[in-house]
Amino acid sequence: MISVVYKRLAHGEGLQLPAYESEDPSGMDLLAALPAEGEIVLAPGARALIPSGLAIELPRGFEAQIRPRSGLALHEGVTVLNSPGTVDADYRGEIGVILINFGTKPFVVRRGARIAQLVVCPVVRVALIAGERLTASVRGSNGFGSTGRSSEEN
Repeated sequence: MISVVYKRLAHGEGLQLPAYESEDPSGMDLLAALPAEGEIVLAPGARALIPSGLAIELPRGFEAQIRPRSGLALHEGVTVLNSPGTVDADYRGEIGVILINFGTKPFVVRRGARIAQLVVCPVVRVALIAGERLTASVRGSNGFGSTGRSSEEN
C-alpha cells in the first residue's frame, strides 16, 4: 500500500472521501462536488466536466486513472469520455471527470453522486529504440479485432 496526500477543496467539503468499499476492489468512487442546490443535466449525447472537490499528490512512479462506473454505463449509458482519464504524479489540480451521456434520456448529476472510479497504478516508463525491422509474430500487423479470427478472415 502507498500513501497519497490529498487536499479537499472548499466546494468538496462535507463529501465522503474516496474509499475502498470492500477488501479487493481496485477502485474508489469519486463523488460529484456540485453545489447542494445545483445540478448538471446531461442530455443524450451531451458531455460535461464534473468537479470532484479533490486534489491529490501521487508519489513519483504512479498515476491515477479515472474509470467509468459499470452500473452507470449499463443502466444509464453514462461513462467517462476519455476513459481512462489520467492523473499524472506531477499534477496538483482538482480531479475532474468528463462524463458523457450515451443513453436515450437525460441524466441528472447531483452533489455527492458517485460518478467514476479512481484507480492508482504504477507507471512503467519505456525507452524507444529505433530498429529497421520488428521480430515476426503470429499476429503480425493484423489489428482492430483480428485476434481470435482465422487468417482467412483477416
